[in-house]
Amino acid sequence: MDRVRFLYVLFSTLMRWLQYLALPLILFALWAGVSYTGRVPAILLPTPGAVWDSFVSLTVSGDLLHHTLASGFRSLAGFAIASALGLALGLLNARSAVSTRVSYLLLEAARVTPPLSLIPLLILWLGIDEAPKIAIVFLASFFPIYMNVVTAVKAVDPKLEEAAKLLRFTKSERLRYLTLPSSLPGILTGLRLGFGYSWRALVAAELIAASSGLGFLISDSAEFAKTDTVFVGIITIAVVGVIADRVLYAAFEAVGRRVGRAV
Repeated sequence: MDRVRFLYVLFSTLMRWLQYLALPLILFALWAGVSYTGRVPAILLPTPGAVWDSFVSLTVSGDLLHHTLASGFRSLAGFAIASALGLALGLLNARSAVSTRVSYLLLEAARVTPPLSLIPLLILWLGIDEAPKIAIVFLASFFPIYMNVVTAVKAVDPKLEEAAKLLRFTKSERLRYLTLPSSLPGILTGLRLGFGYSWRALVAAELIAASSGLGFLISDSAEFAKTDTVFVGIITIAVVGVIADRVLYAAFEAVGRRVGRAV
């Protein structure tokens, strides 16, 4: 019986992974089939073998790790600042009508302004080092976090609010035992969305103003028609982004369980 159960679980796991990998494998097969026929110039569509060779070369030289770490640092720095400010301001504005009115016009103007349009101004103000890239990441990731926090906190059940008043909860107790546990799913969703925006905006910023990072690697390679290296950069961005998102999701799940037990 145990053997049958083991085989069933193994088969179910394999089928689940096959569902995840089916579309990428189909796309890879189409890419290989088209590129190896030679009908499409290699400068437009390099073969998987050429891309693999470029990946190995960049890995051995350390260039790929250097650019990945540069992008990762900028993304995490901007995301951390956006998370802290988005959570604080979101909690404040969700509870205070005065604060919402005071900050409304400025926040709305910043929200509808594309962060990349501010790159020339940020370079003038902050120079050409790390600050403008981190600022772009901050601007891109702040609003998904902020708006999800506001929405989640405002969606807390009014009956729970009444119960907290009857129990004479202090402000800190209400935040710890009511607001945060009730709004946590929405807050964590906002953080996850914010990270995705931060990664995409960072790479776009590096395409324009950087001397390192995956965006710079793609831009620099494109100028010299190194399409295989461009593919390496794009694939690295996708793989690192997906892995980081899954790690973040697992961390948020752990936080959610811990908060649930604490309450």
